[in-house]
Amino acid sequence: MFNKTLIIKTTAATEMIDITAEVQKSLELGDVSDGACLLFVPHTTAAVTINEHADPSVHEDILMVLNKMVPWKGAYRHSEGNSPAHIKASLIGPSQTVAVEKGRLALGTWQGIFFCEFDGPRTRKIHVRCL
Repeated sequence: MFNKTLIIKTTAATEMIDITAEVQKSLELGDVSDGACLLFVPHTTAAVTINEHADPSVHEDILMVLNKMVPWKGAYRHSEGNSPAHIKASLIGPSQTVAVEKGRLALGTWQGIFFCEFDGPRTRKIHVRCL
């Protein structure tokens, strides 16, 4: 078993940050060979997802559609004023599980792991637990 917490510093209100290399490096430092890697975001206005990381326009399109689906201004009742961030985080989700084979994340050729910020900029955490 291996446990690590990555610190992510976001720079925009809404963004997707490719953290694939950081997660892979964590596996290597933890000497993880085969198993599963759980990624968990302990924030209600951030999330984690797996999608294409070869073409940056993919995550730009995802953010564009999320912003259209859940606009920043609306008749939200949450007093903090960040209801859209909570909704987007719920749509994407706080966790992902990735298989680990021979010390490597068993992602597809085009897949990458993205930390999703919906209420930034902030300093965030993502827990990496490998079994």
